Amino acid sequence: MSRALTARNKLAAASRHHPEQVPQRRRDLAEAKITDYVEKVLAEAPPLTPDQRARLAGLLAPVRRAERGDVDV
Repeated sequence: MSRALTARNKLAAASRHHPEQVPQRRRDLAEAKITDYVEKVLAEAPPLTPDQRARLAGLLAPVRRAERGDVDV
C-alpha cells in the first residue's frame, strides 16, 4: 500500500472520529503524496550527480529556513 493511500485512510478516519486531528492528517497526506511521487521519479531516473542532488535538496532549504522563522515562504 502506498504512503498516500495509508495517509488518505487515516484522514478519512480522523474526519469521522477525531476532527481535531484533521489538519495534521492533511499535512501527512500532502507529505505522503510528495514522497511517493519523488520516489517514483527517482526510481525511473538515471543516477544523479552530487551537484544535481545538491540542487534538488536546495529546493527544500527555503522550507527549513521558514520553519525556523528565518524567511517567509
